[in-house]
Amino acid sequence: MDYRQEIREFIGNNLTMEHEDAQISDNDNYFEMRFVNSLFAMRLVDFVERRFQIEIGNDDLDLSNFSTINRLHDLIERKLAAKEVAR
Repeated sequence: MDYRQEIREFIGNNLTMEHEDAQISDNDNYFEMRFVNSLFAMRLVDFVERRFQIEIGNDDLDLSNFSTINRLHDLIERKLAAKEVAR
């Protein structure tokens, strides 16, 4: 399933004030572009865990997994697939 729109909306709702009108593509690194702050990273992990009912482990906390919409989507897909296999 494609969760990119939900991720886009979450990111758009959490951009820093000076970037709140910014347009972000699915491959833009919003951390490098400084569109978000460090608190956003914690909010993003919390959003992903709650919305998709998956656990983000220490090994998953590499910033590269969360730096673009596409990479985050891939992480969610991997975690959901692993969760399904474990059932």
